[in-house]
Formats: sequence, structure tokens, C-alpha cells
Amino acid sequence: MKLTNKVAIITGSGSGIGQAAAVLFSKEGAKVVIVDCDKEKGEETVDIIRKRGGEVTFIPTDISKALDVKRVVNRTLQIYGKIDILVNNAGIYIKGDVVDTEEEDWDRIVSVNLRGAFLCSKYCILEMLKRRGGVIVNVASEAGVVAIRDQVAYNVSKSGLISLTKSTALDFADKNIRVNCICPGTTETPLFKAAVEKESDPVKARRLLEQARPLNRLGKPEEIAYGILFLASDEAAYITGSSLIEDGGYTAQ
Repeated sequence: MKLTNKVAIITGSGSGIGQAAAVLFSKEGAKVVIVDCDKEKGEETVDIIRKRGGEVTFIPTDISKALDVKRVVNRTLQIYGKIDILVNNAGIYIKGDVVDTEEEDWDRIVSVNLRGAFLCSKYCILEMLKRRGGVIVNVASEAGVVAIRDQVAYNVSKSGLISLTKSTALDFADKNIRVNCICPGTTETPLFKAAVEKESDPVKARRLLEQARPLNRLGKPEEIAYGILFLASDEAAYITGSSLIEDGGYTAQ
């Protein structure tokens, strides 16, 4: 029970990595706040956790809007009285190079993937400062470490998230607030499945992604969730400003 009595806000926790992290955090003793823009998916995560006896609250949210984020923070404080952990996991994916990418798509992906993490960090840190401590884990990507072809907006948003991690970690290290990020490789999530299904040959596209990794397979949401748990727990008490890469060896090549 690594997170006993901790209160954790996890964005994008209606599915994929966020859902896996929420379920795992609850198993480890945390009271979990589910944050997602999809009401149906958010309720699905709530049902999973409650059936296992966990304490959970769902707050439908658009994290790109400051008023929504403030509402999440205020509601969490009303229910649980504190915020110990923030996991900035919510993200979207749009394919395209710098010529193909529409301005509206660029703005949308940066708004969710980067601005959303900025806003959640901003308003959660204000409360963490009052309690003299807290932990933030940002879910970036291998695409923030190395560029991947034909997804420029996504690459930039995740690279920016790594920089946000380092900057925030330095700014608040003396306030007992740790900030780290995890950089997953391609993982078996609904986001990935939706993207690969758009390819002309989804089976071939998937296999190429698997073969690009020394471990010759894709990641599982539960595997990434364990990395997030480690960074959020006291086992990582001396780690801040760092990136944990879980990519099957992709960026080691």
C-alpha cells in the first residue's frame, strides 16, 4: 500500500494509461479523482474502482480551460481536503508534418497536451504549497525524447511537457514538491488503436511499430502505470526533474 491515504488527481483517466494508473493507485490505497472529458469513459473507471472497494470521484473536465481545472481543484478539496498527487496524463494525437498540420489542429493538441498540464500543475501546486509538499507526474512520450516522423504537433507537445517537468521541478524543489515525467513508447491504448486503424494497412503498421523496438512488442497500460506509481511514491523521494523512459528500448538505439 504505497499510497495509503493519499489523494491523487489523474487526468485522462477514463481509458488507457490513465485508467490503468487510477486502478493501480486505488489498489495502493489512494483516494482517486478521475478527470476526463468523456463522461461515459470516466464512469467506467469509477465502476472498476468501486467494485474493488476503492474510494473514487469523477469530475468531467476540459483541462484546456482554466475554469474547469479550478473546479476540479476546488471539488477535490471539498471532498478530500487535500491534493497529494497530480498525474498529468490526458493527451490527444494528430498525425501530420508541419505542412499537413492545420493551424486548428496544432492549437488543439498543444492546448490539451501542454496547456492542460500547465493549468493542472499551476492550480494544484497552489494547494500543495499550503501543505508544504506534493508530487506531480507528467506523462510525456518517447516522441518527446526523439522526433518521430509525421506527427510534428504531438512531438512538440510532448517535448514541451518534458521541459515543463524540468522547469517546475527546479522552481519548487525547495518547497518539497517533486515533479517528474514518464516517457512511454507506443502502448496498447484506445488512442493508439484509433490511430493505427486509420492506416491503409493497420496490421502492417502495427507490426512495423513492434519491430522498431528491441523488445519486439508494444507496451501495456498496466506496465506504464507501475512506472507512474513508482515516481508518485515515496520510493522515488530523491528523484525530481527526471524522465523515466519506458519504450521497449526504442530510444536506446
